[in-house]
Amino acid sequence: MGDIVNVNVGENLMEMVKKIEEEFWVPAELLKQLADDMELMMRKGLEDEHSSSIKMLVSYVDSLPSGDEEGCFYALDLGGTNLRVMQVKLQGNRTIDLKAESYMVPPKMKVGTLHELFDYIAERVSHVFETEENHDFEDVPGKRRELGFTFSFPVHQTRINSGTLLNWTKDYNAQDAIGKDMVEELTKALEKRAIDVNVTALLNDTVGTLAGGRFYDNNVVAAVILGTGMNAAYVEQSENIVKPYGIPPKSGQMVINTEWGNFNSSLLPLTDYDRALDNDTPNRHKQILEKMLSGRYLGEIVRRILQRLAEDAALFGDIVPPRLCQHYVLGTEIVSVMHSDKSTDLNVVGKCLDEVLEITDVSLDKKQLIVKICDIVATRGARLAAAAILAILKRLGKDKTNKGETVVAIDGSLFAKYTEFKSCLQKTLTEELLDEEVSKMVVLRQFKDASGIGAAVVAASHSINT
Repeated sequence: MGDIVNVNVGENLMEMVKKIEEEFWVPAELLKQLADDMELMMRKGLEDEHSSSIKMLVSYVDSLPSGDEEGCFYALDLGGTNLRVMQVKLQGNRTIDLKAESYMVPPKMKVGTLHELFDYIAERVSHVFETEENHDFEDVPGKRRELGFTFSFPVHQTRINSGTLLNWTKDYNAQDAIGKDMVEELTKALEKRAIDVNVTALLNDTVGTLAGGRFYDNNVVAAVILGTGMNAAYVEQSENIVKPYGIPPKSGQMVINTEWGNFNSSLLPLTDYDRALDNDTPNRHKQILEKMLSGRYLGEIVRRILQRLAEDAALFGDIVPPRLCQHYVLGTEIVSVMHSDKSTDLNVVGKCLDEVLEITDVSLDKKQLIVKICDIVATRGARLAAAAILAILKRLGKDKTNKGETVVAIDGSLFAKYTEFKSCLQKTLTEELLDEEVSKMVVLRQFKDASGIGAAVVAASHSINT
């Protein structure tokens, strides 16, 4: 994203930064090879998910919204950071009335028991339904409430309203959860609190985003989440799904949840920083691509680099600041803020270093170097994300010729809030990975709240009340 900064710092420090920059740079040719490798793994995953690092999970969503859906439905969206409870009134002609409450999931709930996690979720739903009875949210008389559950973790599904957890990702590690049916667990927790609602559909957040995007735009063919974690879903021709999954759909299509964050390949340009980070995670050797570019990990990669520079090249003088040695103390949102600092003396960077890492009196040249490290890490992440999107376009046959517009629905805080990451991703995809004519027809479009709206729309299409 930027050129190397000419800074008045020690020679050893500059040499280390130059080496880091070289290690983290991913040339366009390698990005194209990675996209080819990913597309091959996607094909293998459709044949047998055990022979591929990309699982290609069948979602049992075999038709997408038209935009004409009507009725009042609910969505529960459990993501890497937040839990959202929504009431979605579908009004036909692609319009909705949305009421939503958002809660940050307490860290202790992510690593406690499954029972505690779902009890917390049911408590939040109960709160919203009580609010609804006070007329902020509205009830529909004579009909049972119906809810679409967006669940941002890999599940094995055999039907639309059932799914067993395969493994946790991001920083979740709730106990006694693997192999349990997430709809059953949610239903039990809701019944315990006497909440009368039918869990009609279970969706991955990417599948929800795809359905939500299609509700607004018929040209949406895939969805990508770039947030705390990263994943994608797209519309596959059912004849290409070789592994057994039940009766082929009448529509001839099936939405596939790729779980591409787990992609691993000898081609991935892993550094010592990536390997050390992976070794310190509860899900070692899994989600390797996700650990190189998602919001959960970008800040931690930057922190590890800064710590190494502090230890080996005296970045902050004779001492290594104690806070800098704490894992995950430097969030990606802080990296984003520092990276986008346009002030001449980099005041914002100085403020972040002071408030987050308790480091003061940092010279301008060293602040410039810190911004450079943010740039190096974010650039690699954005370029890898562009390669992953190219793999989806290849799978859809949209990477060479496009007669009409191809829209990829994108959601997630990394894409929405990290401006430099977003612009680098778009530039890499359109200027380096796609031909000029094709790039004009490929649009990355952000749809706010798409995963929750999509869950409500899919619940509508599988309604028990119709």
